[in-house]
Amino acid sequence: MGRTYIVEETVGQYLSNINLQGKAFVSGLLIGQLVFAVEKSVNKKRLWNFTEEEVSERVILHFCSSTKKIFCRTYDIHDPKSSAKPADWKYQNGLSASWLSLECTVYINIHVPLSTTSVSYTLEKNTKNGLARWAKQIENGIYLINGQVKDEDCDLLEGQKKSSRGNTQAANHSFDIRVLTQLLLNSDHRSTAMVQICSGSVNLKGAVKCRAYIHSNKPKVKDAVQAMKRDILNTVADRCEILFEDLLLNEIPEKKDSEKEFHILPHRVFVPIPGSTVMLCDYKFGDESAEEIRDHFLEMLDRMIQIEDLEIAEEINTACISSSMDTEASLDNTDDEQPKQPIKTTIVLKIQQNIGVIAAFAVAALAAGISFHYFSD
Repeated sequence: MGRTYIVEETVGQYLSNINLQGKAFVSGLLIGQLVFAVEKSVNKKRLWNFTEEEVSERVILHFCSSTKKIFCRTYDIHDPKSSAKPADWKYQNGLSASWLSLECTVYINIHVPLSTTSVSYTLEKNTKNGLARWAKQIENGIYLINGQVKDEDCDLLEGQKKSSRGNTQAANHSFDIRVLTQLLLNSDHRSTAMVQICSGSVNLKGAVKCRAYIHSNKPKVKDAVQAMKRDILNTVADRCEILFEDLLLNEIPEKKDSEKEFHILPHRVFVPIPGSTVMLCDYKFGDESAEEIRDHFLEMLDRMIQIEDLEIAEEINTACISSSMDTEASLDNTDDEQPKQPIKTTIVLKIQQNIGVIAAFAVAALAAGISFHYFSD
């Protein structure tokens, strides 16, 4: 027999309530092809890569609606020619009730130049290239867990109180994660201002609320850091994709040539899983009502969500949409023209159409580098 998957009991309840009467059947061959097609499509949008130690198998369930019997199969996504392998599928009540919660707020200020050589690219593709450079900073950053720097191979729960049975009390335990992005200042890694002729730029600014969960069975520090890194990268990339799709669907021709536009990226919304400490995530625009958000979760989960259970992770602030015909405006002075009300808990996407030169902010970079170097010492 192959692998054994221990699954939350609520998943079994969900599967037993699925009504497949009158639905078309799907062949196993088609399902196998879809596994690789879906993985290939998702992989194109990821800002991170799987490690060699991670399991490369994906689970497929064959569910019989009449007998309620489930057959579990796995496919190795690294081998397109692999065939389905049998696996055990078992349920356990309260499996995720003791999972550890990781929470983090990352303040971002990502500047993406739209060079004249890439005018044929879509806005989404240009932005993804810029996010890929920012993703390297997140990957190489230093992560503080509850204010401390820990070795990646150390136990995450090291130093935690233990119960009378000798088990660490991990239930409902949350860790605060903070990210420090590294700036190299030695002579081997010189940083110079890059001059580039561009047709515009995209600025992503604001606070990103991130949340991840890991199993409480002897978790390592590197497991927590990896989970948080991926959630940071995923949520920023997903919000950009959602906004760009919305802009394409609701494009206003008369605003196409405007100098500046401010758009609020979708906000993150969480809902709890019954009997678990884990919460699921979706996104909402500022003009969407609570009833619409509930309908989104109903469509995804196929179960009703109570409005009072919705948790909006970020406060909704007013976004300023402005335009200017002054084509000589400097990028260094764009912040002076932003709304005076501070946008603390939203991410604002500023699209600035300005033909000019993009230069690095040397003074700011040096100050940040000295601060980080002092902390490292």
